[in-house]
Parts: sequence; C-alpha cells; structure tokens
Amino acid sequence: MKVTDPREFGRVAVLLGGRSAEREISLKSGRAVLAALRDRGVDAHPVDPRDDGIAALFGGDFDRACIMLHGRGGEDGTIQGALDWHGMPYTGSDVLGSALSMDKLRSKWLWQTLGLLTPRYALVTDDTDLGALASDLGLPIAMKPAREGSSLGMTKVTNRDQLARAFADARALDSVVLAERWIVGAEYTASILDGDVLPLIRLETPRTFYDFDAKYMANTTRYHCPSGLGAEHERALAKVCLQAFEAVGASGWGRVDFMLDESGRPWLLEVNTVPGMTDHSLVPMAAKVAGLDFGALCWRILETSFVERGSA
Repeated sequence: MKVTDPREFGRVAVLLGGRSAEREISLKSGRAVLAALRDRGVDAHPVDPRDDGIAALFGGDFDRACIMLHGRGGEDGTIQGALDWHGMPYTGSDVLGSALSMDKLRSKWLWQTLGLLTPRYALVTDDTDLGALASDLGLPIAMKPAREGSSLGMTKVTNRDQLARAFADARALDSVVLAERWIVGAEYTASILDGDVLPLIRLETPRTFYDFDAKYMANTTRYHCPSGLGAEHERALAKVCLQAFEAVGASGWGRVDFMLDESGRPWLLEVNTVPGMTDHSLVPMAAKVAGLDFGALCWRILETSFVERGSA
C-alpha cells in the first residue's frame, strides 16, 4: 500500500534495543529510523521491549509497529507472534519468514530443494570428530552459530588448531553450530524492498572476513555500489536472491548475503529480515543509489505494515 499522508500510519511504535547480542546496533538503527519518520510527520515513538516491557507496546494505544529489533527476540518470529496475537500490524516478515530466515540450517535445506547453491556444511556437536570434519569439508571453513546475526560467534578456521576454540565460541551463542565450507571470492549483498531488488553492493574488508567490527565499527571496509558487475549478470543474481528470500517466507524488506566464486556462481549465505539501519548499514546505501534517501526508505519500510496476515 502506498501512503501519502503520515496520519494514515496512526500512532507508530518503533521497536528498538531488546535483549539480543545485537542490542546496541538495534538501538542505533531504531533511533535513526525514529528520527527519520518523525521528520516526515509520522507520530512515531520508541519502545524498548527490554526496558519498557511488552505492556508499553500493547498498552500504548499504538496502531502499528516498526520493528528495528535485530537478532533473537526481534528477528526470529518471537515479537512477530506477539504482535499477531494482539492484532497489531508490523513491518517486514511474518512469524514463519522471520523464524526460517534466522535459522541458517533450515534456510539451507529449503534452498537445496530448489537447486539454489549454498556452501557445503556439517552440523557440529560435542561428539563431532573435528579433525575428520576438517578433512571432509576442507580448510578454511566458517564455524558459526546457526541462529545468530551480524557474524556474532563466527570464526574463519584456517588450521586445525583453531577448531576447538571456534566451536566453543559458536556453541556459547547457540546449541546448533554449523561448519561451512569457505567460498573463495567476493562478498555481495542484495537489499530487497517490497518485491524489488535494489542495486547490489560488493564488500571489501582488510579483515579476515566481513565480521561484526567490519560491519559496524571499522572505517576500512569498502562498499562498491554499483557493484561493478555487468548489468545482465547483476539482473540474474538479483533474481536468484529474490527467489532465496521468498523461499524462506521472507517478505516486505530485508537483505540476502552471498558469495560469488571465481566462476561467477552465487553461493547463498543467509537472509536478514531486519537488517541494520545505521550509518554503516547496507540497505540505506543501496537505496540511495536507487534514488531513495534515508527518510524515503524508512517510509517505504513502514508501508510494509499494510499487509494482510493470518490472525491468531
């Protein structure tokens, strides 16, 4: 739905902060979106579920919610389920799309059934023979929690001596840990807004990989948008990313991260249903190249709350 008058949104709760390991980034994203919506005349108010409690959301006479909660509790279907139960419209993906996107293992299962490429992987448990795992997948590998964002708990393992520590770091954040074959090539991201794929971004970092610090702290990360790919190749990749996004039930807006190997084949890594909206974030960069300033982007995201969803 296209909205022309900010009064059509009613009273809006911008959900930010929360309890996840990505709390600080969520606060930055939420505050930026809050300011942008207010600048456009939207009656928007901050609600932090951790500090304010759910009662502040459902007792605050709000008409809809703009979800800027990253990670668990905000991006995994939890808050979406609560909002559905109370009949409050919200931005982005529903319960199913949020939960599946947050789960990298089940995302892979879905993509594999559709013939979409995703790096070869193995589940890692306390009983796993890590040496045999390294021999099977080959080094380097990515050791990561299956249900975390922002590369938290992820390690690039380049030698066998790192395996135990990498597993422990991932296991500290999630009971499900993946070891994934490392794809050699350039990293890209595709931002998706209301069914359209925005210009692709190619990422470069001098760090070992595009980790949490490279994403949010470092000033050495380079972002290329336009990506430098040929127009036909970029269109083909955008089609794959949209298919991957829809396969996990994601909707409204989000981001698909992938690697491009030396043959030009895309290897899907993950879907983010509530990507960052900070000054280092990727969706605003792509939107700007597409002709949308930050305020217009926030408005478009809020428009995704006008969608029919199944009621509880």
